[in-house]
Amino acid sequence: MMRLYKVYHRFSPFTSSCCLVHPFSLGNARFPTSSIRSPGHLRTHSRSLFKPAMNASRFNRLVPVNSALAEDSSTAGNGSANVSVTFTEEDDENVAIGVKYRVPPPEIRDIVDAPPLPAISFSPLRDKILFLKRRSLPPLAELARPEEKLAGIRIDGKCNTRSRMSFYTGIGIHQLMPDGSLGPEKEVNGLPDGAKINFVSWSSDGKHLAFSVRFEEEDSSSGKLRVWVADVETGTARPLFQSQEIYLNAVFDNYVWVDNSTLLVCTIPLSRGDLPKKPLVPSGPKIQSNEQKSIIQVRTYQDLLKDEYDEDLFDYYATSQLVLASLDGKVKEVGSPAVYTSMDPSPDEKYILISSIHRPYSFIVPCGRFPKKVEMWTADGNFVRELCDLPLAENIPIAFSSVRKGMRSINWRADKPSTLYWAETQDGGDAKVEVSPRDIIYTQPAEPQEGEQPEILHKLDLRYGGISWCDDSLALVYESWYKTRRTRTWVISPGSKDVSPRILFDRSSEDVYSDPGSPMLRRTPAGTYVIAKLRKENDDGTYVLLNGSGATPEGNIPFLDLFDINTGSKERIWESDKEKYYENVVALMSDQKEGDIHLNDLKILTSKESKTENTQYYIQSWPDRKSCQITDFPHPYPQLATLQKEMIRYQRKDGVQLTATLYLPPGYDPSKDGPLPCLVWSYPGEFKSKDAAGQVRGSPNEFAGIGPTSALLWLARRFAILSGPTIPIIGEGNEEANDRYVEQLVSSAEAAVEEVIRRGVAHPSKIAVGGHSYGAFMTANLLAHAPHLFSCGIARSGAYNRTLTPFGFQNEDRTLWEATNTYVEMSPFMSANKIKKPILLIHGEEDNNPGTLTMQSDRFFNALKGHGALCRLVILPFESHGYAARESIMHVLWETDRWLQKHCVSNTSEVSPDINASKDGEGKEVTDSENKAVAASGVPFQAEVINVTAFLSFSLGT
Repeated sequence: MMRLYKVYHRFSPFTSSCCLVHPFSLGNARFPTSSIRSPGHLRTHSRSLFKPAMNASRFNRLVPVNSALAEDSSTAGNGSANVSVTFTEEDDENVAIGVKYRVPPPEIRDIVDAPPLPAISFSPLRDKILFLKRRSLPPLAELARPEEKLAGIRIDGKCNTRSRMSFYTGIGIHQLMPDGSLGPEKEVNGLPDGAKINFVSWSSDGKHLAFSVRFEEEDSSSGKLRVWVADVETGTARPLFQSQEIYLNAVFDNYVWVDNSTLLVCTIPLSRGDLPKKPLVPSGPKIQSNEQKSIIQVRTYQDLLKDEYDEDLFDYYATSQLVLASLDGKVKEVGSPAVYTSMDPSPDEKYILISSIHRPYSFIVPCGRFPKKVEMWTADGNFVRELCDLPLAENIPIAFSSVRKGMRSINWRADKPSTLYWAETQDGGDAKVEVSPRDIIYTQPAEPQEGEQPEILHKLDLRYGGISWCDDSLALVYESWYKTRRTRTWVISPGSKDVSPRILFDRSSEDVYSDPGSPMLRRTPAGTYVIAKLRKENDDGTYVLLNGSGATPEGNIPFLDLFDINTGSKERIWESDKEKYYENVVALMSDQKEGDIHLNDLKILTSKESKTENTQYYIQSWPDRKSCQITDFPHPYPQLATLQKEMIRYQRKDGVQLTATLYLPPGYDPSKDGPLPCLVWSYPGEFKSKDAAGQVRGSPNEFAGIGPTSALLWLARRFAILSGPTIPIIGEGNEEANDRYVEQLVSSAEAAVEEVIRRGVAHPSKIAVGGHSYGAFMTANLLAHAPHLFSCGIARSGAYNRTLTPFGFQNEDRTLWEATNTYVEMSPFMSANKIKKPILLIHGEEDNNPGTLTMQSDRFFNALKGHGALCRLVILPFESHGYAARESIMHVLWETDRWLQKHCVSNTSEVSPDINASKDGEGKEVTDSENKAVAASGVPFQAEVINVTAFLSFSLGT
């Protein structure tokens, strides 16, 4: 249930700017996210059942709501100050080992250093907009702060929050005028100089903001977070607590509005005491046992607890004291200190669901699987009853769609004052067990009568994926099954037992062309969100709004349908411009009043962008369909404003249709300029059918969003960029996709390369390939198995030896022992002797992503070096799976540009236009290419490794 709007901002670990979800994106209720799995390294978990933001260029300034983003999952800004290490710009061909951080050429650096645009957030009543001001990329010194790696999370002990947390530098409030324009900015004032703002949250009535503030005090004694509140009308801010000793504990949940004048806050217990001291001599050996012969299979998690000291340290930082604090200054401690993980008030503000975790902890799974207790308290902090106390969950099967035993997804009904609902598995949580039903959904009042048992709301044969509530006559229940990609939507009448549930939609989650859209949600007076019902003049039908992405063979054409829930008939009332622009419905703006919305009173927020025009936001009103632009953001990189973008289609040799987005530099004319050096940047995806794999996703009219490590930066260096070419790995019928991984990977790459050569935009001997995470894995495999296609490769934060992830990886849920050949044949580590083209490996020294441990790149580099491969390894100090610090990002860009200039642009080898050359021909071609690349550089380029830690140690005198 979504109730309040809370903004979280963290360093971005990803290769491009990440989407931030609009506060009312829950108006885009989507079929359950469990039915469509995102890439492993990008996967996040939240209580939302709805559609995520769609593209890095869209919604990249709209802030998320109510639940924290997963660690390291939001957009950071660009540029930085207070750099503590040395930069150099010269590019010496004899690059020394471990000397200095470098910066890329100005044409790249200027784009990355462009001032970041603010994020925006609408008030609950849609009458005001926040502009949340962002800083530039953080300096490396911030990442170098000590952090504790405990139970799968990383903690900044000084701040008592998750580590590497970015922040906002200021908040501007604008009134949304009746004509759609913005009033003058009112800056939130009264904050200390240098305040770092996080966790911005509206009160339900929109009159107050709450947020955390931290700042480095002169004696560096603090840095911990304090809760502040601001009056929206005046902009005046003040601390919530009069006492200077009360600090926020933001390791898990941090605070929530209980009502419009009261917050429940997780604080650091005043009685906490000193930090536990690590014993010099351990009390005994570290022992793990399985004398009960239990079958326990877990993926390759990182940052786990290691011993009793780690357990004590985790308790020290994660334990909170809950405090009720009102805006008038009253403060009351409630409950006992515990590791509280979430707080969720009921819609009627009478109760609060309190979740916590407790011992016994585990050394093999992260804290999300620790024993979990869910209790109900009154709004004033009195215990009512315990809903469940789930045991340690070390043995959840690795098969996708497997879940924890017992009550899960416990929530409040959004359409009721205080009614609970939850799901319980009937298959023991094991997706491999065949049983009907597989899940049962239960519901129960907050305080049931004595002896009153939970009521069965609905039974499901697939895995439960959430509910969109409307009222007693309507709710939509979602279920899905990953193995078959099947997803179903049920219509139920929660208040009418005599009305049988019926299936509304039954389809493949991969079939984007058949996606009917998602019901838009409206805000209730209680601050929750329910399915919006619409009515028409002289029509008694029950209508909802379906907001869809509108995937077509020509690209996405988003739409808004007026859908009769009873008859299934629909009327398209809005559709994106098809020719030049890409538009999307973001949220309802006419839902402030209770009851159904009349079609003539409909008001929506839309976004609009084109290939060359930045995303702007508009309010459209019915019945005249008047459109008012409410933002006017400048182009973030005007030097690339006239870049050329085209969505292209081509075919793999087995008949599978593929798509990619081709970008060309501003002013490029193929007839005059000829073929360009080309960078292919992609990420493989798994499918169950050729038809689904061949469907077009995305729009040719979307704005080209360029993040701080985006491949599109090389448009400024006159490269052609083939972005996101479809690399489908298809497993039809009983076949698993990975059984023919290498074969399909090479075939897809051959088709992509053949297409850009056929178009005359790419020089056959000057095509590089690159990717991040699973894209790095792809890159290494292509250089091993298709060396005739590429001049060189760039692989960032990848995993290369799948035997080091024996209990599944990415979307593979078979173990190493069940699919030994697949694990071995997919691992480019096993084919290191075949890699003859130059490969640049980059990895964060503190990678926290399951499966992509930093040692993966280290061991792969040693294997390559042992076979005389032309390779280079760059280890970035303090960086995790993605890269955040300005020094690191600039150096990654310098390394990448140097590699491309040296082994792609300067490559003079002649490549046969027949990319399907024989294996013998390929081998000779590789040798010639390598020799000529070395000759062109004028330097015998041996295998190199650069670890910037060496420079840091030297410069800091350590």
